[in-house]
Amino acid sequence: MMNRTKFLWIAFVGVLLLSSCSSDDDTQRGNWVERSVFDGTPRSSAAGFLIDNKGYLGTGYDGDDYLNDFWEYDMDGDFWVQKADFPGIARSSASGFAIANKGYLGVGYDGDNELGDFWEYNPSANTWTQKASFEGGVRRGAVSFAVNGTGYIGTGYDGDNDRKDFWKYDATTDQWTELVGFGGAKRRDATTFTLNGKVYLGTGVSNGIYEEDFWEFDPITEVWTKKDDLDEEDDEAALLRANAVGFAIGGRGYIATGYNFGALGSLWEYNVNDDSWEEITAIEGTNRQDAFVFTNENRAVVVLGRSGNLYLDDAYEVFPLEEYDEED
Repeated sequence: MMNRTKFLWIAFVGVLLLSSCSSDDDTQRGNWVERSVFDGTPRSSAAGFLIDNKGYLGTGYDGDDYLNDFWEYDMDGDFWVQKADFPGIARSSASGFAIANKGYLGVGYDGDNELGDFWEYNPSANTWTQKASFEGGVRRGAVSFAVNGTGYIGTGYDGDNDRKDFWKYDATTDQWTELVGFGGAKRRDATTFTLNGKVYLGTGVSNGIYEEDFWEFDPITEVWTKKDDLDEEDDEAALLRANAVGFAIGGRGYIATGYNFGALGSLWEYNVNDDSWEEITAIEGTNRQDAFVFTNENRAVVVLGRSGNLYLDDAYEVFPLEEYDEED
């Protein structure tokens, strides 16, 4: 029979080991801090852009109505100001980007039809001007981004089919040109992020299947390069989703929130050096899909979205390189 002294010593060592393991397990990278609640109606599938550390966002769907109000978010001051309404048809699932201190927003869905109109916003004058319609035809759930002074819209759903075409927009000439060479799958509700001057595209859904392919776009050569699939490793299968947000901070790319048979809150980090993914701290608010993110490659604030029939108006800034702090 084990004597009492030896038993107590083994128990003590066991407690120390468990405490050590618990401490290691509790150390998480990635922290979220709640920011100013959106002043407007809670909504999902809004669209917008970022200009000079001020985010601009509008349109969307609140569960009853398609919307056309438009708002400015001051990232430095952490407050919202209502701006001139978007003058086009109220819509959700539109696409937006910024070029040379002007914002651009268009396409989308009005509840009955996919749309193809396109508009320019001047933040200095707080005015909208209609521009040349998107030449790729009507669509919603497309990806959009601007890099090196050129805007891009691609993929999405046209009311009959999922798409995989891409178009670039020259704001100086107000002209669209088709961009060939994307070898990925058709999809809607995908996401992108821009990192080190290149654009990364992945996620989305088509024919009920969550797409696994992941791509890098070089805007200088206009060449798409396939990277490892998003579920290359078994533990990365949880990365597959649609209706997510993408952003880049500190030399790493990120995909957060979204939908895969339910609203998601997880945050995945992409290491471009070895083409790998790591899951870090999930959003500290409600899991959500159809959110929006304001990002400038130094900061990212995830706003709005929905979880089931719950439409959200909260905002969270993410600090992926910091340790998780449950107190903030």
